[in-house]
Amino acid sequence: MLTIPLVLLFGIVLALLLRQRALGAGAAAVAILFGFYLASTGARHTINQLITSLAHALGH
Repeated sequence: MLTIPLVLLFGIVLALLLRQRALGAGAAAVAILFGFYLASTGARHTINQLITSLAHALGH
């Protein structure tokens, strides 16, 4: 079971990439918008199940 919300984790990773200039501001905006729009599609259930399964597998 994850204790850190994945949104927070992805936000931290994105912030670190921006700080190290491994990702430009434009690419970060595209990544955020992609995630936002992806969450409103039918793929969100599949992605959620995949992430939950991976988190469960890593927990054991």
